[in-house]
Amino acid sequence: MTLRVQLILLQALIVAVVTLIAGVTAGIIQAHTVRDAYEDRMLAVAQSIASMPLIRAAFDDEDPSATIQPLAEAIRRASDLTYVVVANADGIRYSHPNEALIGQRVSTDPSVPLSGKIYMGTQTGTLGPSWRVKVPIFSDDSKVIGTVSVGILESQGDGEFAVYLFWIIGAMLGAVILGVFGSAWVTAVIRRRIHLLEPHQITALVRNQETTLHGLSEGVITVDADGVVTLANDAAARLLGTDAETLTGSPAADVLGDELMAVLHDGEDAGRPVIVGSSVLVARSTGARVDDAAVEATLLLRDHTELHDVVRRVEAADAIIAFRQRASLPKGLSAETLERVSAALAQHPDASAAELGEVLSISRVSARRYLEHLASTGRALRSLDYSTKGRPGTRYRANEPVGILGTVSQIVRD
Repeated sequence: MTLRVQLILLQALIVAVVTLIAGVTAGIIQAHTVRDAYEDRMLAVAQSIASMPLIRAAFDDEDPSATIQPLAEAIRRASDLTYVVVANADGIRYSHPNEALIGQRVSTDPSVPLSGKIYMGTQTGTLGPSWRVKVPIFSDDSKVIGTVSVGILESQGDGEFAVYLFWIIGAMLGAVILGVFGSAWVTAVIRRRIHLLEPHQITALVRNQETTLHGLSEGVITVDADGVVTLANDAAARLLGTDAETLTGSPAADVLGDELMAVLHDGEDAGRPVIVGSSVLVARSTGARVDDAAVEATLLLRDHTELHDVVRRVEAADAIIAFRQRASLPKGLSAETLERVSAALAQHPDASAAELGEVLSISRVSARRYLEHLASTGRALRSLDYSTKGRPGTRYRANEPVGILGTVSQIVRD
């Protein structure tokens, strides 16, 4: 089953369960509301009849039903009730929708209203199960002289509730349909966010990323636009002398030094040497700002400590070779004067022997001997000067050594 189908089904199930619970709750509330509304109406009608002077006075007539029955039926039809029954203290009916039952005893127990209390409930009478209200009728001296029973058939109340239930069920179905379409839309949005990948593909990508990221010898640190480290591999933690858990989630300014923060902020494509503790690292970065806006940046760290040691050893070897060369100077040349000539040549490129002699306050011939020695050992370069009259003169310039040291330095920069 694809992720899309799983998401739609899960969300549709949640919508259906919530809608069902809401619908059942609404149905129960509506059922009580319908019954309460009928009971309130029946109670108002019954109390109105019981308090009517005409009804109470009719109890003293020879034929009370002649007065009470027409009035009770008129009220029943106007109130849309099933029955209105008025009875005396002995339970003998003075009114009933079925006139044949007038003069007979009521079919249900009248003891509650005859005790002066109000009864509300469901009972089964001559017309069938009904919701009914019974109230006492008091005489002028506050004695109970009869009862008024008002009710509707239970089927009538259930029928009205069924109408409301139809609309509730319709609303529930509409909510479920809308929920399914909403679930499909949410699923589409989520799948676009994850590039339409399935769970097994996401798992494979995560595993590959973990394997690749933590298998690199080069440190990788990712910092978000807020300056918080969001990713750090094992190599980065090792190079910085900490662990990946400490790096991840920490402010970059707290875990990276000033030099690394400068590389991270400015961006560095070629690589910049940075000393962290006893290690020499080459740091590269994509830059933390684009058009003056903070963006996510990645910092790459490569350990060049061993290569740096090689460079130092090469420099030491060059120094030894230079010392040996100075120690084996031709007769008449001194190492001190040679260094002075070499330094002056570095400061005055393309100088002639006469010019350097004047600068060092030595003769032109002596300056030429030292310059020729530097040229013969590769520390200076000769070039002919055709701007002089007669034979072209010779000019000298310092030769920057390019050899093992230069090659290694280039490697470090790369």
